[in-house]
Amino acid sequence: MSYQSIKNWPEEERPRERLLKMGAESLSNAHLLAIILRTGGGGKSAIDLAIEMLDKSRSLKEIESASIKEFAELKIKGLGPAKVAQIKAAFELGRRLFRETDEKGPAFSSSHDVYSYYHPLVKDLKKEVLFCAMLDAKNRIFRDCRISEGTLTNSLMHPREAFRNAIKESAASVIFVHNHPSGDPTPSREDISVTERLVHTGEVVGIKVLDHVIIGAGKHISLMDSGYIKNTKGGF
Repeated sequence: MSYQSIKNWPEEERPRERLLKMGAESLSNAHLLAIILRTGGGGKSAIDLAIEMLDKSRSLKEIESASIKEFAELKIKGLGPAKVAQIKAAFELGRRLFRETDEKGPAFSSSHDVYSYYHPLVKDLKKEVLFCAMLDAKNRIFRDCRISEGTLTNSLMHPREAFRNAIKESAASVIFVHNHPSGDPTPSREDISVTERLVHTGEVVGIKVLDHVIIGAGKHISLMDSGYIKNTKGGF
């Protein structure tokens, strides 16, 4: 089946030209995705691919959270690994931009502050991801990093890896955060065991672990508030 290349469209209708002339906000989701895809494939234009992707995924959130395997399961002819990589990269930049602030991030004074900051970033993730939030002396987050992906276990979690960036960035303290895709933030035995190892490692390297917050569906549990992390000051 033949299609009309976007190059043959009137210039004012081409997604890239329209973005440059009228701004990104003037484009539909399909047109923005088409710009990310850059070219078509499988006998379809980039916009054809974008429309089919939106139709089969039903929302941008589903596209953003889809795994490589789930993209393949959409069975969209012309949407190969290279184009999937472009899409994943674009959404990851969006997540990182969301976390950025002009100078310093917010100060955390409670586990609820941590939940409010991270919940929008993890609520649609379909697997567990462990983050390390690096804080300055005033408990302001200035950077974070992903430590691991997948169910948190002692066999997969290496404390030295968890603190590598915190040591490099001279963090005053850290807070660990991970999500439970099931929606239930109740800590598992492995969550508690890993937390104990992280706290011990923090004592060895001189970086205090203020908390480990587990985020579920609209709620969270703080292992410090629950007594698994001893804090003589009573809070952050």
